[in-house]
Amino acid sequence: MRTPSDQPEHVYPDHWEADVVLRDGGTARIRPITTDDAERLVSFYEQVSDESKYYRFFAPYPRLSAKDVHRFTHHDYVDRVGLAATVGGEFIATVRYDRINAQGMPASAPADEAEVAFLVQDAHQGRGVASALLEHIAAVARERGIRRFAAEVLPANNKMIKVFTDAGYTQKRSFEDGAVRLHLDLEPTDRSLAVQRAREQRAEARSVQRLLAPGSVAVIGAGRTPGGVGRTVLRNLLDAGYTGRTYAVNRALPEATTSLDGVPAFRSVADIGEPVDLAVVAVPAERVPEVVADCGEHDVQGLVVLSAGYAEQGAEGRARQRELVRQARSYGMRIIGPNAFGIINTAPGVRLNASLAPHPPVPGRTGLFTQSGAIGIALLSGLHRRGAGLSSFVSAGNRADVSGNDILQYWYDDPDTDVVLLYLESIGNPRKFTRLARRTAAVKPVVVVKGARHSGSAPPGHAVPVTRIPHTTVSALLRQAGVIRVDTVTELVDAGLLLAGQPLPAGPRVAILGNSESLGLLTYDACLTEGLRPRRPRDLTTAATPHDFRTALAEALRDDACDAVVVTAIPWVGENGVTEPGDGEDLAEALRAATAEAPAKPVLVVHVEMGALADALVAATSTAPPTPGAAPEAPRPESPSSAPAPAPTADGAGAPGPGAPEGGYRIPAYPAAERAVRALAEAVRYGQWRRQIADPGRVPEYEGIDETGAAAQIERALAQGADERGVTLAPGDARELLGRYGIAVCPTLPAPTPDEAVRAAAGLGYPVALKTTAPHLRHRPDLGGVRLDLAGEEQLRTAYAELTETLGKPEELQPVVQAMVPRGVDTVVRAAIDPGVGAVLSFGLAGAPSELLGDTAHRLVPATDRDVAEQIRSIRTAPLLFGWRGSAPVDTAALEELLLRVSRLVDDHPEIVAVGLEPVVVAPRGLSVLGATVRLAPAPAWTDLGPRRLPSY
Repeated sequence: MRTPSDQPEHVYPDHWEADVVLRDGGTARIRPITTDDAERLVSFYEQVSDESKYYRFFAPYPRLSAKDVHRFTHHDYVDRVGLAATVGGEFIATVRYDRINAQGMPASAPADEAEVAFLVQDAHQGRGVASALLEHIAAVARERGIRRFAAEVLPANNKMIKVFTDAGYTQKRSFEDGAVRLHLDLEPTDRSLAVQRAREQRAEARSVQRLLAPGSVAVIGAGRTPGGVGRTVLRNLLDAGYTGRTYAVNRALPEATTSLDGVPAFRSVADIGEPVDLAVVAVPAERVPEVVADCGEHDVQGLVVLSAGYAEQGAEGRARQRELVRQARSYGMRIIGPNAFGIINTAPGVRLNASLAPHPPVPGRTGLFTQSGAIGIALLSGLHRRGAGLSSFVSAGNRADVSGNDILQYWYDDPDTDVVLLYLESIGNPRKFTRLARRTAAVKPVVVVKGARHSGSAPPGHAVPVTRIPHTTVSALLRQAGVIRVDTVTELVDAGLLLAGQPLPAGPRVAILGNSESLGLLTYDACLTEGLRPRRPRDLTTAATPHDFRTALAEALRDDACDAVVVTAIPWVGENGVTEPGDGEDLAEALRAATAEAPAKPVLVVHVEMGALADALVAATSTAPPTPGAAPEAPRPESPSSAPAPAPTADGAGAPGPGAPEGGYRIPAYPAAERAVRALAEAVRYGQWRRQIADPGRVPEYEGIDETGAAAQIERALAQGADERGVTLAPGDARELLGRYGIAVCPTLPAPTPDEAVRAAAGLGYPVALKTTAPHLRHRPDLGGVRLDLAGEEQLRTAYAELTETLGKPEELQPVVQAMVPRGVDTVVRAAIDPGVGAVLSFGLAGAPSELLGDTAHRLVPATDRDVAEQIRSIRTAPLLFGWRGSAPVDTAALEELLLRVSRLVDDHPEIVAVGLEPVVVAPRGLSVLGATVRLAPAPAWTDLGPRRLPSY
């Protein structure tokens, strides 16, 4: 492996290129400065104010000389690096570093300090450009072996001083010769990472907010006659009562046509002559580039591209889609789509329906994101039918730019959204998604249904990493992040209704009451299946009146031994054998009255053929807009993300959940017991996760960890490896690397002959084990390839002879000798980097339980002490570790420490792509690692810990 200073000069590092979202929600492109940028640099400098030039050069500097231009555009990309932020292909800011020695003079490696300087065009100051450039130039510097930045700033240049001091790096500050001298240690810190992610969240949320709450919208491709995609969107905008300015654009309009559907009509965006915030594009794919250029040149902030004909149509379409994203981002615009269904925002001050949905949802507290227009239609219809309102809706189609991650950033602190529903067919940046979902789930529920789970490839139009781990493992890891993972869109709606309308349950204890014993028993069985703790159903008999229901429900809600109530109901039948009218409305009123006078606990209704009851429950809490002239709605209580949680009772009641709607909680109704109970079980598990994250655990600091030595060993191993894709360490090297993190692997000595086996045993000390290591026999003691407790030379030679006579020649068996270790439970510990979800730590019992039955538990890296404690207890065979049927419990504390050390090793060194410890024999006191493998590969250029950047598909 080359050291940074050995890299050939002038090799353009294209992996440094990145699109970033700025503080105001616009985008810019960061790239290395090249020799072709001389004219751009001069033009950029001419647009910088004299004051900014003075701050940069500490003296009047009206123009750049030819020597300056040459110096600022010629770099070796090792000791001298320059980056530029561009919009529309033109520079808006630059940053450069020059490597220096201890005396401040130009230097090369091994000097590890560099002087850094910024210049931002005045028109773009305040957009966070310098902060983004600092993140990227710092990452470049670390890649090139630079550990510290030095900068001189005039005391009056407060903006630049703030860029450095707010970055979160460890720094020193002094005042020398009339300037502020700053020294920044470029090693990321917890604070620098927190600052980076907070800026990322604010910028990406703002970019989505600009799309969902525009002050003006242009529909490009609105036809001259009714019908068609563009004209439909225009009609939907008007019917929703959009509060901003609306324009119709169609280049084929006759000059005499000045309006469509009563809104101003133009032949291009340029002709509008007023600012346009959002453009909805509904033209054929071949015409989209000219539309994007028209929008970009006239400062449109974002695009919703409904046009199809992109990545869903193969290689040519994928190339067209990449060019669309590149073109839009070059103008600082973000895109929803292409092949999108549209966006909706029901906020009273916006009322935006820029979609193909003819009937927008009523206002509500739930956000909905889908990647499929067809699924979006189905979900909108299902939610509307069951009385659920939405705060906003995004159907992103091929999601070439704006993705579920961006929407999560927006909904995280959106005061109008209490519950998040996501239909995903692919996850472009799974590591980031898991991080964002965990943060969002800490303040509001996140419910996900994943399509294309078993296809093994991304849906058409979605260029994303494909995970190699099973679907069940992905689900487990998402649940670890607090995501409520469901399997169908019906379950998505079921869970969303409960979470949006009811408080979170404080535990799994469920009361069941109703007028049907049979329906009560079905509900009881469903609760047991889902792991809940139901009480025996209370049968109110078929003669029960609404008043009886009210009394029974109020009693159940006041019972401290009850965390949730499921009400079951069948129609009342009169003496003449016909259903009595009006009972549905009366029962809905009774249930609502009972919940209003009792402690806040979730209540669900299971009904059979009682559509009137379901309709009455929906109507009772309708969130439809008020009729004209009606009094305004009373203010709604704050959402759980901003309001203090109710004080919990001794048994945990009062866990935080979505705030109560005006007039009381909405009671969700379900046509089947299994659906209601499944939704309740998800709410119970989510409530438990919310309570647990109050104490998420910690990543312990262990003594004796040689991180520097491990890094040096990894670098040497990769440099010596012939395969650029990676290398598997030899057993001795793997043992050495693991030992640097306090993971001791028992010595294994080769035994190609009986005499070699005897010599190995003499060195290790009897008793010993003799085992084969051939791939087809490894970890298969059931095939007879292991002999244990060999107490002397005679037994060893006999065992050797039996192995070779039974299983094959020594060169086929590859026998080895190991010292015997204390007996215990054989387990397996693994860690691997999966392209779909990142670093994963796995644990199970060795052999059939994990390999045949799949009884393996997984956690994301870095794991905390709480994570690993739960991990070893979560497998089905965990009782074997804790004294099952009178056996001695094993040392789980030692096992937890091993898992944490492996997690730390993989987290510290992204070059480690796989670790396997098998078997790990866990005894009543201590454990022994008998086998270990480690695989290395070059670390990715950028990770989720790197500088902010938009994905490039």
